Amino acid sequence: MMKKKMILALALTVASLAVPALAQTSTWKADKAHSEVDFKIRHLAVSNVNGRFSLGDATVIYNDKDITRTTVTATIDVNSISTGEPARDGHLKSADFFDVAKYPTATFVSKSISKQDGNLVMVGDFTLHGITRSIHLLVDGPTKPVAGPDSKTHIGFSATGTINRQDYGLTWSKNTATGEAMVGDDVKLSIDLDLVKQ
Repeated sequence: MMKKKMILALALTVASLAVPALAQTSTWKADKAHSEVDFKIRHLAVSNVNGRFSLGDATVIYNDKDITRTTVTATIDVNSISTGEPARDGHLKSADFFDVAKYPTATFVSKSISKQDGNLVMVGDFTLHGITRSIHLLVDGPTKPVAGPDSKTHIGFSATGTINRQDYGLTWSKNTATGEAMVGDDVKLSIDLDLVKQ
């Protein structure tokens, strides 16, 4: 009987500790009208082309006590690509590049977050053009929570990183008369998230 009471007491103690642990997390969804993914890539090795993608969805399970336990999942609408030049956008959507008819979205799933030299570094699986690779993002945030015009609580995060397009099967390139590639390999990413507490 005494043993059963001890087991019951232990179970109740574990349960009481678990409740606060669950309360440490909160769910946040992206405000898609104020979130986006921007990119920059070299053209002819002399200038940069800038563009953007619209965010499909993003969910952050935020741990208030330990941000390194926070998780992020996001979807990018690849078909939304915009570089300010319709003809170029059409080419980028074609099978030469993103092949949006076959791969309309890209996804990101975080695997770890760590603190390094006062910064947050997020590692996750990024799937683009049907290929998944691990990427590193330098994260800034969260901002101070504010009440939006929708009467909901908002916070912001931004992140930067670089991927190699060749790693994702985006290999199209034509050389100029000087031998320079028309499109560079390194793609610089800049991500801005406006998150709304659920």
